[in-house]
This record gives sequence, structure tokens and C-alpha cells, in this order.
Amino acid sequence: MTSRTRALLATGVWGLTVIPALVALPLSLRDRLPEPLATHWSGATPDGNMSFTRNMLFSVGMAAVIMAVMAGIAVHGKAFERRLSRGYWWGILFGSAVFVIGMEWSILRANLDVPVWTQATGFGWDVLVVLGASAAVGVLAGFLLRGEPDQAAPEGEAPPRLRLRSGQRSVWVSRVSNPWLVALTAGSALLTAAVGVLTLMGLTSGAGWSLLGVSVVLLAVGLLTSSITARITEDGLAIGFGPFGWPVRRIRLSKIDSAWSEQRFPSQVGGWGIRGVPGAAAIMLRGGDCLVLRYRSGGQLLISIDDAERGAALLNALIEERAGA
Repeated sequence: MTSRTRALLATGVWGLTVIPALVALPLSLRDRLPEPLATHWSGATPDGNMSFTRNMLFSVGMAAVIMAVMAGIAVHGKAFERRLSRGYWWGILFGSAVFVIGMEWSILRANLDVPVWTQATGFGWDVLVVLGASAAVGVLAGFLLRGEPDQAAPEGEAPPRLRLRSGQRSVWVSRVSNPWLVALTAGSALLTAAVGVLTLMGLTSGAGWSLLGVSVVLLAVGLLTSSITARITEDGLAIGFGPFGWPVRRIRLSKIDSAWSEQRFPSQVGGWGIRGVPGAAAIMLRGGDCLVLRYRSGGQLLISIDDAERGAALLNALIEERAGA
């Protein structure tokens, strides 16, 4: 059974398990629930509601959309070409099952045995528990079901190498940026400044502080992931994040087994930005030419960077030179 066939079968089982559970769970408690149900809270106070039927159909519809998306990814097939993307797919499948069932149970529990929806209990810690459980199950499923490691290099091809002259020092430097992420960073900077000024002047409500926090997070993420600089020297590889090349991740040459270049795309590694599961990580800013490192420990790191083949050739030459020293 191929990975894609197994994934399609798992998606079908997911639908036949999760969707009936989302119907059976509220029906089993129907006599103990008010009509309508509280479905939205502002702090500990309910401020939104849905009818029993509408809430159930909403949960079933959300599960159906997730199932359709996961099945579509499985049919496409590219999600299963790499270990990292397989890990993400299985993690999302299992994590989403816990999420949709957990959120529905949280709503039902909050409404249980109350005469009217306005008296529903708080909905704070439940969300954190459901999110934490979903993340934990997703990470565990992705780790256990990601499959065999990717091949160290394309079959039949030797990793590229440069010929280094005796006593010659060689350095490789490359930089790449994503214009969309750069634009997001610039927008986040403007939003942070504007919201900060309005909040400090007292012109916004309490929600202003929340919006300020979100904009600061977006700005920080954008600064770190909008561009990277890679530098290879005799010490190994240094990866600088953001427009200022900081912070820097350094990988010693002694930890690298080999390197090569490949064409990879965001759909194969779980999207843009910094992605990873145990044993495989990716820094994906744009699809196309990527530098792939294989660690002596067996893990891999993928970096979307220009002139990746030359960088891989220099790394392999330095590794070979150190081994012969």
C-alpha cells in the first residue's frame, strides 16, 4: 500500500469517526441543553448563541471541510514525497480530530444543565486544554507516521564538490528574501506604530492592547522570516535571519555529513517560514533552488537559498578536506 493510498484510507476513517461523533455527542445530551446554546464568550460572559441544530451542523460542516482538504492534499500526492511534509499531513489529520471534537465538547459542557444560554459557564481554560491536546496529538502523530528518512542525495548522483587548492580559503555567501513577507513586515511595523501611539494616547479600548500585541508578534515573525543570509566558511554554515542577519544559527562542519541542492516548494515542507518536525527542518522563503544538509546524526535541514549547488559543493569539499587532514 502506497503512502497516498494509506492517507486516503485514513482520511475516510477520519470522516467516518469524527463526523458521527459530532452528531452523536450533542444528541446524547439534547435533553440537558438549553435552546439556543451559548457559542461565543467575552471573557467569562456568554455574548453569542446558536440554535442546537445550527451549532451541530456548523461543527459537522467544519469537519467535512477539513476532511475534503486533507483528501485533496492526499490525491495531489506531493505531500508524501518528503518525510517532513508527510509528518505535517499526519499531524494535522490527527490534531484536527482532537480539535473539532474537543471544541464541540467544550461548548456542550459549558451549556450543560443551564436553563438559558446566558447562564452558560465560562469558556476560558477549555480552549487552552483543547489547543494543547490538539498540538500534542498532532506532533506525536506526525513524528510516529512520517515514514522513512529521505534519501541523502538524488539516486545515481554524487554530491557536488569543488576542488580546493592547498592553503586556499574559500567563502560562499548567498541571500534570499520573500517580497510578500517583506511587505507583511513593513505593514506590521506601521500597524504597531499606529496602534501603539493610539493606545498610549488612550484613544483605544482594552482591545487596543490585544491588537498591539498581535501586531508586535507579526512584526517579530516578519523580521525573522522575511529574509535570510547563508555563509559557508571553514567553520561550517552560518544562517542569519532578517534584514540585519541576526539572530544567527551556526552549524559546525563536524556535524554535517553531506550537502546537495534540490528543487523544493512550500507545499512539500508544510508552507512558508520555519518548519520542522524532529529529524527534519526547513527554512522556506520561496519555492525553487534549495540547499539540503544531512547531519551525521541522520537529520536534515533544508534552506531555500540562491546558488545552492555551489554552496553544497563547497561544503562537501570542506568536509572531505577535513576528513583527509
